[in-house]
Amino acid sequence: MLNKQQRKLKRTSRLISVLAKYGFKDIVSRIGGQNDQKTNFSDESNTQNTVYERIRMALEELGPSFVKIGQAFSNREDMLPKEMIAELQNLQDRVEVQDLDLDSVLEEQLSINILDIFQSLDRKPIASASIAQVYKGILKDGSPVVLKVKRQGIQEVIEDDLLLMKDLAKILNTYFEFAQHLDLNKAIATFEKSLLTELSLVQEKENIQKFAFNFKNNKNTYVPKVYEELSNNEVLCMEFIDGVKVTDLEGLKSYELNPEIIADRGLQLFLAQILDYGFFHADPHAGNILVKPDGRVVFIDLGATGTIFPQDKELLENFIINFISKRPRKLIEVIKKMAVEIDIKDERKLENDLQEVLDFVHSASLENIDAGFILNKLRAILMENKVNMPEYFYLLVRGISLIESVGRKINPNMDLVKSIEPYVKKIMLKRISPGYLYNKGIKRVEEITEHIDVLPREISSVLLKANEGSLILNTEVKNLPKTNNIIQRGFQDLILALILCANMVATAILWVGKAEPLVGNISVLGIIGIVINIIIIFILVLRILRKR
Repeated sequence: MLNKQQRKLKRTSRLISVLAKYGFKDIVSRIGGQNDQKTNFSDESNTQNTVYERIRMALEELGPSFVKIGQAFSNREDMLPKEMIAELQNLQDRVEVQDLDLDSVLEEQLSINILDIFQSLDRKPIASASIAQVYKGILKDGSPVVLKVKRQGIQEVIEDDLLLMKDLAKILNTYFEFAQHLDLNKAIATFEKSLLTELSLVQEKENIQKFAFNFKNNKNTYVPKVYEELSNNEVLCMEFIDGVKVTDLEGLKSYELNPEIIADRGLQLFLAQILDYGFFHADPHAGNILVKPDGRVVFIDLGATGTIFPQDKELLENFIINFISKRPRKLIEVIKKMAVEIDIKDERKLENDLQEVLDFVHSASLENIDAGFILNKLRAILMENKVNMPEYFYLLVRGISLIESVGRKINPNMDLVKSIEPYVKKIMLKRISPGYLYNKGIKRVEEITEHIDVLPREISSVLLKANEGSLILNTEVKNLPKTNNIIQRGFQDLILALILCANMVATAILWVGKAEPLVGNISVLGIIGIVINIIIIFILVLRILRKR
């Protein structure tokens, strides 16, 4: 068996051979130099096709990992030329069926006797992908199942490919300016994380179970059952879904289903994954969405998923609210909080660019609103301003583009913005609920307490410097009476705001705790608290308007 270094040399040799075949002699010469290899170029190298066609052909020949990273870049209109995007979108997993002794693999991996478990088992795969092959069978109790079985040796192949990609990225970044613009190192790191997660069938099993828990009370979707006793990291046994592909109009017609309803149902389910649960399918293309005869939508192949953590979820909600409400200034504030890295040179230009996108979304006719175009335009604006968003944001952009394109194939009039609006209302209602205000108030009290804990130390530090004579104050006061008036009014507003916050927390506690006296199930004291809150808010608004 070859060791890691030998496998890497073998893959490097193949990489050089493929790149030379498609005419990328500059890159090959750099690789050859890096590896102390003498490179001979064949006169038969392909230079007749365009450079973008040759890139696509080379990726397909290099194998599944390179195809997948090409597919990952296929929606980056903000980074790559249109001609290259078109070629990358044509990338196909040209994976040959691996000749597999299925019985031996299952018996070895699951420690079972095939005849004891299965009534029948098809040895010919019904689907073959880069990571696994899928087989159909029937259990002894008559339940139809599918078995996802990982390709033999795929772990080593992918590990070798990833090492090779990193070496190739290093060479491209060193010698070619275009590669620095693409930020290949970061792209490959993100791709590696995603691919290794997708490689774990245990992770996919847990993803399915999490989806099942999230949507257990939803009548519009169905999550396949997982047979844990017949699953491990090499084999995943799931319930077989009897249904048609979501874009199969004839199939939907045979089930007497309305395509427009199915399109909206699929979109609403995807939005629920994002906004209700913060856990979503990261690759919702048409092949991964089935429809059962009763109209329930089924998301399959849950190896690739995205997660939004609670603190990020609230920021994402703010982003959506301000996007729908056409508030570019507020949108910039949210983006600053969401971003991992940010370097905005001209904030005014950024605001104008965002306003242009928002105006287009709200003024364009339904058939002209392309979610993919809008999201890529937004991503291009962020990139121009060197705004690096968290990983989940880019997965979301890709997912929304895919689900919208799927929906438009069966309902050309589907309106993404209109579909999001009910969620905006739901978010706003949630934020004025007593429970939300109570939790928010508790968090604010905790933050104030933390500041109070720090304040004595800060004051002591200032007093110590004053005693030592090392405290320096730089002041310049102009128009002192006016300044005093502003400070006085500011303190008054601050006191009112603190009273409002305290009263909100107290009101939420009274409301949730149903403090007596009660009118039905409603606390009278809670109602009084809400009235007081409204009065204070009204006073604060009047004071702000008077200042203006």
